[in-house]
Amino acid sequence: MLPDRFLRQILDNLTTAVLLLDSDLRLSFMNPAAEMLLAVSGQRVYQQPLQGLFTDSAAALDSLHNAVENGHPFTKREAQLTLGNGQSMMADYSVTPIIAANRNWLLMELYPRDRLLRITKEEAQLSKQEVTKVLVRGLAHEIKNPLGGIRGAAQLLARELPEESLKDYTDVIIEEADRLRNLVDSMLGPYRPPALRPINIHEITERVCSLIEAETQGALHIKRDYDPSIPDVQADREQLIQALLNIVRNAMQALAANGPLEQGQITLRTRTLRQFTIGQTRYRLVCRVEVIDNGPGIPADIAESIFYPMVSGRAEGTGLGLSITQNIISQHQGLIECDSVPGETTFTLFLPLEQEGAD
Repeated sequence: MLPDRFLRQILDNLTTAVLLLDSDLRLSFMNPAAEMLLAVSGQRVYQQPLQGLFTDSAAALDSLHNAVENGHPFTKREAQLTLGNGQSMMADYSVTPIIAANRNWLLMELYPRDRLLRITKEEAQLSKQEVTKVLVRGLAHEIKNPLGGIRGAAQLLARELPEESLKDYTDVIIEEADRLRNLVDSMLGPYRPPALRPINIHEITERVCSLIEAETQGALHIKRDYDPSIPDVQADREQLIQALLNIVRNAMQALAANGPLEQGQITLRTRTLRQFTIGQTRYRLVCRVEVIDNGPGIPADIAESIFYPMVSGRAEGTGLGLSITQNIISQHQGLIECDSVPGETTFTLFLPLEQEGAD
């Protein structure tokens, strides 16, 4: 038989969160994975009721008592749990009754769903982004070739015109061809790959804040919520300023269209995340930058397509800002997400704080 110390070591090294409850649903044991998932210390919550760790529905509590009394195991899918610190979490959990030392116990295994759902959403977003890139490149090729021919023909025609005044018409053709070419180039995003160098993320956010404050003449309230301990991020300074400026300017314009700017607020928040997965790569440390505004929110009919080129919630908008931002963040091996409801819209940028993924 394996020694108790070795069995305890196995439990401590499991990535699955494991709780052991007594017949009164008080905590008797939790492994480090459970401590990390529930954001508590096992020693501090020892012998506390399960409701002190998290709460589920009344029906789920009845199922736990029934499992103790009748020995019936069960599994619950996509339970919405409220943790002791007030945060919510979606999880699956399995409950197995155990009889040991003449007592009834419940072994509970927790499987967080939030992370899985997020990764699935990220993969779908990255896949759509790649499809969009291919479509835009193909469209750009098909547009720019004829535009070059139109522009060249207009220049040749201008040389043959008998009157100088008629050149006004060929000038319009040339100018419009150039405008369309520039529009297509904007859809393709930056011409060059990012020139990476260590930079403080707050240098980027403060530069963007100063630009927006200048545009609004200080009428818009911008709140800073920074983590000063964030290490330097490897980034292209100018490109990252452009990416963040596009988001903050969109928020400012949405607030201006919704009412007086003085009633609006934009919050810039920075934090670090540990062991975070972007695409197929897991990073030990990631910088998270959030842009939060209290505007009207993104219209539901375009919420799923806001990162596509030419999609805009404003009649006068070009629909290129978020597409360019996504392209820049992608070139930095990062990720951009958006959550929006009326009264609060949050754009979140995730940027790796290392060049290589964690093993």
